[in-house]
Amino acid sequence: MTPTMAITLALIVCFFALMIGIGIKSRKHASDVTGFVLGSRSVGPWLSAFAFGTSYFSAVIFVGYAGQFGWNFGLASTWIGLGNAFIGSLLAWSILGRRTRIMTQHLSCNTMPDFFGERFGSKALKIAASAITFIFLIPYTASLYNGLSRLFSMAFNGVNYSVCVIVMAVLTGIYVLIGGYMATAINDFIQGIIMLAGIVAVIASVLHNNGGFMAAAEKLATGENGGWAYASFLGPNPVFLLFVVLLTSLGTWGLPQMVGKFYAIKNEDSIKKGTVISTVFAIIVAGGCYFLGGFGRLYDVDVAAEGFDAVIPKMLSTLSPVIIGIVIVLVLSASMSTLSSLVLTSSSTITLDFIAPLCKKELKEKSKMIIMRIFIVVFIVISAVIAIKQATNKSLFIAQMMGVSWGALAGAFLAPFLYGLYSKKTTKPAVIASFIFGVGLETIQLFVSLGVFSFAEGSVLSFVFTNSLYSGVFAMVGGLILVPIISLLTQKTIKNDVDNIFECYHDTKTVEITDSLGD
Repeated sequence: MTPTMAITLALIVCFFALMIGIGIKSRKHASDVTGFVLGSRSVGPWLSAFAFGTSYFSAVIFVGYAGQFGWNFGLASTWIGLGNAFIGSLLAWSILGRRTRIMTQHLSCNTMPDFFGERFGSKALKIAASAITFIFLIPYTASLYNGLSRLFSMAFNGVNYSVCVIVMAVLTGIYVLIGGYMATAINDFIQGIIMLAGIVAVIASVLHNNGGFMAAAEKLATGENGGWAYASFLGPNPVFLLFVVLLTSLGTWGLPQMVGKFYAIKNEDSIKKGTVISTVFAIIVAGGCYFLGGFGRLYDVDVAAEGFDAVIPKMLSTLSPVIIGIVIVLVLSASMSTLSSLVLTSSSTITLDFIAPLCKKELKEKSKMIIMRIFIVVFIVISAVIAIKQATNKSLFIAQMMGVSWGALAGAFLAPFLYGLYSKKTTKPAVIASFIFGVGLETIQLFVSLGVFSFAEGSVLSFVFTNSLYSGVFAMVGGLILVPIISLLTQKTIKNDVDNIFECYHDTKTVEITDSLGD
């Protein structure tokens, strides 16, 4: 056994043992639906902020996006990480955090589809939103495993990728099944610390191996694979860079697994502290990942033959066994934290918002808990099978489905959720239009990417559907424009009880609840 393999194996065993132990310890918090899904709305600032950050940043970012966008934009790709920090974290917490916590508790909502159903008085909206969530979270979840294959083959020569996927899926399932949201949140905190330490260690090692930052930047600017554009402030393609920043940053505002973290916040103090902690976490992790990826062109990688996923592993292969071991645990942490959040979101959504409304008799609490746990297993199995199939046959359909998942979810949900929190005038037809527009646009994107049909070169539609990044941004921005316009045209459909819904923002003690949740 090589030193790299021995060190990595020891770190992974310790890591998995800790995760399972926390799951067992947290089982007392998972005795009812609210406790299992939201930790009884009693999660503090550090756990909430780290849960938000670790759900945001997965192995997809560290291995896939950092490699791809670092290669395409050079050091300017760091702007993506900073956009994630200030738009995707700071603004998301500031604009959505408090209002989400207040209204969802007032309406007794546990999920995003549940919010749409209660806020707009529509069971059909709840069911439609849950179906969209379940369908598009599956390929998104499967993509989490992709970054593991090359790293594991680097550290454990000869170990089958399928074994890695199965072990990771089983262990994540165990602690989520036992401990629910609280186990996920505590594990996210530990995994977040690993991610913070790991990314700092890797950046320091890569820069050291290349003679420091200034020397590495000069190599990037003058090297065979590089050029001055890749060491510049905005990179070789600022317009494409802007679209990447917008999709990866603004998109979190409409993702059910991200917004759900605001439902569980304990109190006002937790929101204020969580905003700062989450932003700092994103600056270090996301900013660090994309900054690291910016040096990818210093290494001899044939991206045409090996793909962008080979960039980061090639960079890491030059580091010491200890650093490689830390990186493997870092990527496992990033993957498992996001995976646990996604499976909990999906299972709770399909149970509470799809199955329960369709049942003739009201489901008991125990029945809901059993169904949720069953769907956790189902969701993990499906995503693991897709990931293994993708690794073995490189299915184009699966790869393209992963690309449109983020855009479809954010495009469908962002606008109606945001306006639903802030405006009494937002209507049910406007929400329906946003659902159709977001999902429809990304479905067209999928067909274009698969080559089913295409648009005339140079046309507006050809530009929109250049790739899922472009269409995803148009889906989100389009929703933000469509919802207020259609709401204005359909004012007569506003429910009579909308004033009662918004009264939750004016319930006062010594100050308005929008300024303090109280303890």
